[in-house]
Amino acid sequence: MVSDKTYDVIVVGGGHAGTEAALAAARSGVSTLLITHNIETLGQMSCNPAIGGIGKSHLVREIDALGGAMATAADKAGIHFRVLNASKGPAVRATRAQADRVLYKAAIRQILENQPNLQIFQQAVDDLILEGERVAGVVTQMGLRVKSRKVVLTTGTFLGGRIHIGMENSSGGRAGDPPSIALANRLRELPFRVERLKTGTPPRIDARTVDFSAMTIQHGDKPTPVMSFLGKPEDHPRQTACYITSTNETCHEIIRGGLD
Repeated sequence: MVSDKTYDVIVVGGGHAGTEAALAAARSGVSTLLITHNIETLGQMSCNPAIGGIGKSHLVREIDALGGAMATAADKAGIHFRVLNASKGPAVRATRAQADRVLYKAAIRQILENQPNLQIFQQAVDDLILEGERVAGVVTQMGLRVKSRKVVLTTGTFLGGRIHIGMENSSGGRAGDPPSIALANRLRELPFRVERLKTGTPPRIDARTVDFSAMTIQHGDKPTPVMSFLGKPEDHPRQTACYITSTNETCHEIIRGGLD
């Protein structure tokens, strides 16, 4: 089965990189197709619900200056803003936002769906269309062939992904989503260098089981900072506090006791 439309750019993967790549291509005036496993998880934050911070907020600002969506979405989803290193010089200060993950992906999806020249298609990509030594499109899981002038792969943790929980492991992408096994195998067949990246995520804790009185409360900054150059504090949802805790020797003994 062959699509009746040829695109200028196909972006595979709808995470942080994929959404920005698709938006950038569409803004430049070329026909763009964003293919994602699940439209409901476009722009979903994988683990750490923070945007910005030391060594990262300047990247968010650079994306924002180039017309990207991350800073705007952070302002619409941020529930706790702080300027880190505020007592030091401007060169080392960094704005960090703790974001509501549901609000963040909703903001990203709204931006994507209102972007001219951009179409979104829900399907896994299993193969690439090759013409000589040139990539000329993709083949989806259901066998649909879609041709394009350029293909951008932004598959993140899905490409041949494995999840390790304790001593158990299984195939999977972000937060247990289906992995991209066929595409990973196809890339290994081609003359590409394919390596693996390990990332870790902390456990999720039910707030109803936490004694917050034993922790140190940390409020966001006042006045509330913004992430985007065009952002306003009025863009923010209701703000909430964070809580600081620390480990002790008993905690360290439990960790050491669990190591092989």
